[in-house]
Amino acid sequence: MADYLDDLRLAHVLADAADAATMARFKALDLKVETKPDMTPVSEADKAAEELIRGQLQRARPRDAVLGEEYGVEGTGPRRWVVDPIDGTKNYVRGVPVWATLIALTEADGGAFQPVVGLVSAPALGRRWWAAKGHGAFTGRSLPQASRLRVSGVSRLADASFAYSSLGGWEERGRLNGFLDLTRKVWRTRAYGDFWPYMMVAEGSVDLCAEPELSLWDMAATAIVVTEAGGSFTGLDGRPGPHSGNAAASNGLLHDELLDHLNERY
Repeated sequence: MADYLDDLRLAHVLADAADAATMARFKALDLKVETKPDMTPVSEADKAAEELIRGQLQRARPRDAVLGEEYGVEGTGPRRWVVDPIDGTKNYVRGVPVWATLIALTEADGGAFQPVVGLVSAPALGRRWWAAKGHGAFTGRSLPQASRLRVSGVSRLADASFAYSSLGGWEERGRLNGFLDLTRKVWRTRAYGDFWPYMMVAEGSVDLCAEPELSLWDMAATAIVVTEAGGSFTGLDGRPGPHSGNAAASNGLLHDELLDHLNERY
């Protein structure tokens, strides 16, 4: 079995470069922000970070393909890097420190690209999380200074902490009633949003999280961190991995109940 450790080390190098670029423009008064066709914001820092990562990958892994949020797919082959230069751009442009660069390596497997390396770097929080297939998930400042991640052992909804992004998306998709029913049955709810709740599931500080609409670059890195920490990461349809256009993550013990509630339509 491939160990992917060289790819993981490269992901850290890429994240170091991206962190330097994004932090240099964070809270800049002259930061340029545009609106994309889907009405979501993109900053000059998003574009610069993705260009930087693509350039380094072209030199270090010229045979690998790259999929990024801002510039689409480049290259072909069985290995594809997936990049979200700034997950949480709305936070970034408002000066909220909850945003991260997401970097994943995926490999063709059974007709889809499955994550084998994932790294989430949130420099404004001073946090980084990562995982490689078969090697577990970790958090720390660097590879030598890391602690292993493990999901919680909470087995009752009444004791569980549930994180989500917003209410609007659930209502638009006819899932609001099941969502609200879930919030009434858990111990605690918090609307953290973006990458962070998935990392807290991996750390064991949150037990459940879900979002109704996501892209592959939002999920590829977070999915393998959660699963290598011992958790479950699926779409709302129950399909494992980051390929359903939405996400449900848990410590595994509560996953079926999470999906049951979020799929209620009444």
